[in-house]
Amino acid sequence: MGLFWYPALNSKFDFDKPLDKGELLNSYIKYYLARLQSMFKYTGLPDSIPAKWLENYLLVNGNCAFVMDGDELIVTTGGWGGIPDRYYIPTEYIVANPYVKESTRRTYTLGEDCVVMRNDTYVQGIMPLLIKYCSQMVENDITFNTADILSRAMLMITCVNDNDKQSVELWLKKLRRGELSAMGELPSMAGNQDRSINITPFQQVAGTLTDLIEYHQYLKAGLFNELGLNSNYNMKREAINSNESQLNDDALHPLIDDMLRMRQEGLKEVNEMFGTDISVEFNSAWAENEKENELIISGMEAQTESLENAVGEAAPQNEDELIDETGKGEDNDERSNADNDGDDGGSPAGDNGAFDADGVSDRETSPAEGEEGTEEAVEEPQAEPLAVDELTEAIEDLTEAIKNETKEGEA
Repeated sequence: MGLFWYPALNSKFDFDKPLDKGELLNSYIKYYLARLQSMFKYTGLPDSIPAKWLENYLLVNGNCAFVMDGDELIVTTGGWGGIPDRYYIPTEYIVANPYVKESTRRTYTLGEDCVVMRNDTYVQGIMPLLIKYCSQMVENDITFNTADILSRAMLMITCVNDNDKQSVELWLKKLRRGELSAMGELPSMAGNQDRSINITPFQQVAGTLTDLIEYHQYLKAGLFNELGLNSNYNMKREAINSNESQLNDDALHPLIDDMLRMRQEGLKEVNEMFGTDISVEFNSAWAENEKENELIISGMEAQTESLENAVGEAAPQNEDELIDETGKGEDNDERSNADNDGDDGGSPAGDNGAFDADGVSDRETSPAEGEEGTEEAVEEPQAEPLAVDELTEAIEDLTEAIKNETKEGEA
């Protein structure tokens, strides 16, 4: 027995069979439902509740009920009933599953003997979304198939009589076999004056095929984005940067976050009512996306914290330091004002303009002292620069000393 012994695999495809839109749509929907089976991961489910059928109920029907079938906890579908509450929400759930015990087929009261889990807030399920996108992809597939077939016809040859038709068919047959040949000139083809053979070239459909491919990619990307998976549909022919590829990241989460929240809230009620310990979380690619987002957020928080620390270190740590800095500035201002008052009085005495009995300024130094000062300046190139007030005071002292020396020389 061979590997492919299944009858469906050995059957030949009928290319002449008309395309069935309903069959194509059903196939698309089932494939996407199969992908969505990897979206959530359940922990602690009893053996009587397979995770795949729980997800199938939620995705297709939009809701399911947790009820006891004898001594086993099961999930099943049903219909809403009872008198609505103050928010117009039904208060009862009617189970009519013919394959459960007879005692299970009855009307349940929500919150008392059953728990209804929702796929999303408005209990729509995922089918409306799949039908919307998959139906458009089916139409595009048929259009693409038609354009693909028409692209084979590069030209059309029409003949008036059978002789010309046979000659053209023979030439095409040899061309298909890879034989290069020529057609002899027939009397009816002489100058082709009577238009016995007409060649009509067709417009190329390469641009049409490209547009159809882009449209198909757009539909698939839109559906994947709705389902929380980033699929880029940027129509640029050139390369795109990382920012362009992440433009739609914020739009990926709202729907799948709502789906996860509805499942978590439903399982919380199930655990409280039936004493189970069931939990759910994202799985597969959805879980990887959540981890990446958490890493990005933690990195941004760490960067923000480091910037705040750097700003805090640069600023004064307390009010005392700020007062000290202010006090230093005030002392410098008072000293500068006092020096200016002494200069206005014209007194040669004082620290800024003292002379000895010989009329020599105290600030004049010997060459040795000047050299020593120069050496010290070279030895300490990283000395702190003088403050503005100190520099102004030194310039004034030097100017006054020069004036006094000039007067002594004239005398």
